[in-house]
Amino acid sequence: MGVDLRQVVAGILTITMFVMLGQMIKRDHFDSLQDKLPGEAQDSQFDNANLIENDGLVTLSKRSKGPWIEDSQELKPCWSKTFDEIEQSKGYVTFSLTNGPEYHVSQIADAVVVARYLGANLVLPDIRGSKPGDERKFEDIYDVEKFIISLDGVVKVAKELPSDISIRNLAAVKVPNRVSEDHILENVEPIFKSKGNIRLATYFPTVNMRKTAQKSSVDSVACLGMFGTLELQPQVNEVVESMIERLRTLSRKSGGQFIAVDLMVEILENKNCHGSGSTGAPKSCYNAQEIAVFLRKVGFDTDTTIYLTQSRWDNSLSVLKDIFPKTYTKESIMPEDKKGKFLESEDSEFEKVIDFYICSQSDVFVPAISGLFYANVAGKRIASGKPQILVPADIPGTSAPITNYLSPYVAKNNHLAYSCFC
Repeated sequence: MGVDLRQVVAGILTITMFVMLGQMIKRDHFDSLQDKLPGEAQDSQFDNANLIENDGLVTLSKRSKGPWIEDSQELKPCWSKTFDEIEQSKGYVTFSLTNGPEYHVSQIADAVVVARYLGANLVLPDIRGSKPGDERKFEDIYDVEKFIISLDGVVKVAKELPSDISIRNLAAVKVPNRVSEDHILENVEPIFKSKGNIRLATYFPTVNMRKTAQKSSVDSVACLGMFGTLELQPQVNEVVESMIERLRTLSRKSGGQFIAVDLMVEILENKNCHGSGSTGAPKSCYNAQEIAVFLRKVGFDTDTTIYLTQSRWDNSLSVLKDIFPKTYTKESIMPEDKKGKFLESEDSEFEKVIDFYICSQSDVFVPAISGLFYANVAGKRIASGKPQILVPADIPGTSAPITNYLSPYVAKNNHLAYSCFC
């Protein structure tokens, strides 16, 4: 019996269409996935879909060897700079910054939005680490005067709670991250009016930072709180800048460019980290070997300099250093005279802050671990014109274009930062 060539071709085309449809469904599935974090929060998964380069989205750098992406033009704030006067109450809103800088930016934004809506005085927060007793003053890490000035005309900031108000008498109120006007009206304002002063705590039902189509009158306040209030105090900023300068010096062969990878061994070893993908669940983290293979397959030379957020060297990282010899942790690039205060103290808060700001300023950022650190570093990078965020993946074959692995936050322009900057 003869074979009709047209039927064969039609069959192949039909199979191809089904494969393409399957890939589209898979991408949408990744976009909507969320995994639980410890406690009541949830963590969004990486979107590992291969992303198509938009026209004008990124430009590959021609000044150095490798698939480096050039910085884009730094965006400008497009939120309102003028705010209507509101009736000022005599009440106070207190809160603490917890869990690291990736949480701080969101906690600040929510506290500013709530205080503004209530017309309350906002008390300068303290900073609390993950261990009991880990407490620091705001000025130990951040610039107090910059914070107060940035909120001038928006919220009145008090450096401390008046002595006649007891902390024990503050009403504790929890609000979800990216708190809405409706939530404040229904759940916060009645308590504030009844008690006069509140202690605020932000919880995170989700850690994705995708922008929403819905507009709100608190958007400008939230944008200011998240992107316009926090700057490092001079001593901490000096350490960060010196470490970045050291990394650039070590990267002479690549034009001073380096990669920052958020990779921490203790998190990778956590049983909640879907590292193998063997269960069919999408990966939420990648180990040192997987990161090394990914970076080679997208075209980075073995002479590339890599900074890891892991504080001290661990033997499991050797496989990465075997492929990329210029792989460093904080202990190998921090100035010796700074290690006593910023690296060898029992409190890890300084280390988290250093990681957050180095990852925000590196030439390429690779989040080996999904979560809020990735999401808020992405926001800071987008705002400063650094869209070079690569989401790792298990790449079939020997190579792939780097633009296939741009973060969805950048490739789809869907990060909250795009609502605040233009």
